[in-house]
This record gives sequence, structure tokens and C-alpha cells, in this order.
Amino acid sequence: MIDLFERRLANPGPLGQYSDLAHGYFAFPYLEGEIGPHMKFRGKDVLNWSLNNYLGLANHPEVRKVDADAAAEWGMAAPMGARIMSGQTPYHEELERRLAAFVGKEDAYLMNFGYQGIMSAVESMVDMKDVIVYDAESHACLIDGVRLHKAKLGKYFTFRHNDMESLEKNLQRATRLADEQGGGVLVITEGVFGMSGNVGKLDEVVALKSKYNFRLLVDDAHGFGTMGATGAGVAEHLGCQDGVDLHFSTFAKSMASIGAFIAGNRDIINYLRYNMRSQIYAKSLPMPLVIGGLKRLELLENQPELRENLWNIVRAVQSGLRERGFDIGTTNSPVTPVFLQGDYDEAIVSHLIADLRENRGVFCSVVIYPIVPRGVLMLRIIPTAVHTLADVEFTLDAFEAIQEKLRSGSYAGLGIATFA
Repeated sequence: MIDLFERRLANPGPLGQYSDLAHGYFAFPYLEGEIGPHMKFRGKDVLNWSLNNYLGLANHPEVRKVDADAAAEWGMAAPMGARIMSGQTPYHEELERRLAAFVGKEDAYLMNFGYQGIMSAVESMVDMKDVIVYDAESHACLIDGVRLHKAKLGKYFTFRHNDMESLEKNLQRATRLADEQGGGVLVITEGVFGMSGNVGKLDEVVALKSKYNFRLLVDDAHGFGTMGATGAGVAEHLGCQDGVDLHFSTFAKSMASIGAFIAGNRDIINYLRYNMRSQIYAKSLPMPLVIGGLKRLELLENQPELRENLWNIVRAVQSGLRERGFDIGTTNSPVTPVFLQGDYDEAIVSHLIADLRENRGVFCSVVIYPIVPRGVLMLRIIPTAVHTLADVEFTLDAFEAIQEKLRSGSYAGLGIATFA
């Protein structure tokens, strides 16, 4: 028998194998200063495109005041205990009612965290007789929810990303299997896919309900607050909100906070309220986050200019990148991937990142395998309402410079860049 720790340390994983070199710079970097487009990295000013602060609420003066006042009045402990035992308040219920109304559903349920919450929602909705069908590019939290289903000996099928022909074929398989087992079918997809920026074809998925009997769960973390006429999300944008049975979003994106919610039919939300283990056995969302959530939702509802400012920057970034010959894939949301061309390995990528941050003054996420397929090098831009057109031009110039150096081989043969 081998020692468990020895076995893990012998194979630290595709990301962990670089931890000694990456930690503190390429991974787990320190960003300092007020949250926004301009921050400090290792003591230098950088233009930051790596925050999911879509509407700029992280430092909105009204939000900061409400957060501070709520923390002073309640502290971070209240309410103590899980909601089902002793952590229920009228404020939690009010936020749920307002969230449900905002996304056009009968009821909503607050969750402490998005990742944990959506996993638990998936696990609660299906048992071993039921079958899941999910998009191949679903976020890790959804895949982990499917893993919980698998642990209960449940079956599942994967359809090709945003491919309705593949979805229909897998719905046929799932329907046959569910009929044999006496179960149902749950389809899982996303409103906006966080790496590609693709908008999920929710209207086409909903249309398949006329042929197949299934329920639809949509993770709209990146669409909530950014998409649709009122910011209610991708289903609103595509005119199919009524066909989404369970609408999930996190507060960690456009709301610039902590927490999440799931909305739908009143009866099924009440079922989740009494069956989601991650919430039944967890402390209630602290009061400052609830009070702050109410203020953030109020701004989403009443200040459409925040979303308009965001989209002005999105259009400028994406049109500018295309005009300068960059491949940004098929994004039709604020998420903006930039695919760089040229041969590269880990050492080359390390120098490209260092050049971008140290010499060009631009900080953004650089994504490689295993988050994207092998052979893909992607810069990921998250525009926000508080970026400026000058920020856009500065970044386009920086990207042109590093793209040329990558193509010319300037980063080759240097070994992995290291930083103390």
C-alpha cells in the first residue's frame, strides 16, 4: 500500500505541476488597490481586464455605503445558523422575492455560494432513475453536479457545444432510458459560456420541449445583469424566459458580491428550499451580503446606463480586435476571448505574460490547457462599465505588440520566466 499523500504529491496535476514556478505571479497573483480597471501588480500600475465586475458595482459609491452601513449595524455573524433552523430573516425573503420578479419567475432561493449551490441544486433535482443531458462546455460547477448524480448511479449524456442536432440525438437516448427506468430528463446548459463568450441557444433548446419531455436548468452567471432588455439575462434576450424551468445565477459577476440564487416555479423552489443539502447544513448568508444584494439589485433595475456603458466598451473592444485582425471566436456576449497565433510552449507563454504585465502594463487572464484544448493560447478580456475608450486603445496596441513578438519567435529559447 502506498501512502495517500505520497501518491498525490507524485502527481500534482496539470496545473499543480507548475506551482513552484507559477505561484504569486502566473497563478494566485496579488492585485492591489481599489477594485477597478486600474490597479497595482507587484508595485506597478496595470490596466486590469481580469475582473468579473461587469457593471462596476464593486466600487459604486452607493454600494460601498450600503455595505459599510450594513456591516456596522449587523456585523458578519448575523444571522447565526442555517436558515432552516435559526438563520431566516425578512431581508432574505425580500431579496428572494425581488430576484424572482426581476427574472420573471414565481419564487427564488438564496444560496451562500454559486459553485456549491448549483452543484447541490443539480444533485437535489435528480435521482438514479433520472437522466441528465448537458452541454459539453458546461462550467466545472455543473460538471461536478453531474458527478454527484453519477455517484448516485445516475446516467447522463453530453451534447456537443451549442449543437442542437447533437442535443436532440441525446434527448432521444435520454428519453428512452428515462422511460425504461421510470425517471425524467434534466437538460443543463448556460446562458453565456464563460470561456468562449458564446450565448447558449436557449430559444432553440426551449423549442425542443414541443417534441420531448424534459426540464431545463440554465446557469446564467455571466448573462444576469448584462444581457436582455432589463438585464434579466440571456433567456430575456432571446425571448424564451418562460421555457427556462430553473434560472440560476451567482452574485460574483454583475452584482460584484458573494452569493447566488435559483429561481423558478414556486413549488419546485420550495422543494429545493427543503432538500438542498448545501444550504440546509450551511450557515445563512450574512446580513451585509443580503442588504448589499438588495442595493445592487436596485441599481440593476433602475440604472440601465450601467449596462449601456458596459456594452459601449464591449463593442469598442470587440470591433477593435477584429479590425486589427485578431481572432475572438464567436463571442456574442461581453466575454471576449483573444486567440493568439504562433508556436508556443509553457516557457514562451510565461514570457508573453510577463511582457504584457511588466512592459505593456496590461493584466488579463491567460488561458492554456487544461482549461482550453491543447494548442490553444487565449487571452480573456472582461470589459466593464468603468473601463474607458482610452483603455481599449491602450490594450489593442499592447496586444498587437505581443502578437508580433509571438509570431516572430522573440519569446523562444528563453526558458520559463521566473519571479521572486
